Amino acid sequence: MTHDDTEAQAIKLAQRLWKLRIFSDDEGKMNRSVDDIGGSVLIVSQFTLYADARRGNRPSYVDAARPEVAEPLIERTVDELRTLGAKVETGKFRADMNVELVNDGPVTIILDVDA
Repeated sequence: MTHDDTEAQAIKLAQRLWKLRIFSDDEGKMNRSVDDIGGSVLIVSQFTLYADARRGNRPSYVDAARPEVAEPLIERTVDELRTLGAKVETGKFRADMNVELVNDGPVTIILDVDA
């Protein structure tokens, strides 16, 4: 989350995540959503994705939302996903974590949503 993200964007993000067609169908085409495959969602807030390392040797994180802004938006995204029927697991906000998962990929998608 960044400084000017809103609750409306958190809701829209959840809706997009739930319906985004990122899993292969029987023909190998990315044509199925988490909803379609009966999958689950792992939400882990990671402010370091906003790292800006264009200058110097130490990344800047000034574009990342402060925790008091980001945490309620992450919680709202999780709540909306659960409302949509998703099984959602979460990380612990502002904690160092060791996360294990089986990744159906490799695929990385940056998903921006407008309000």
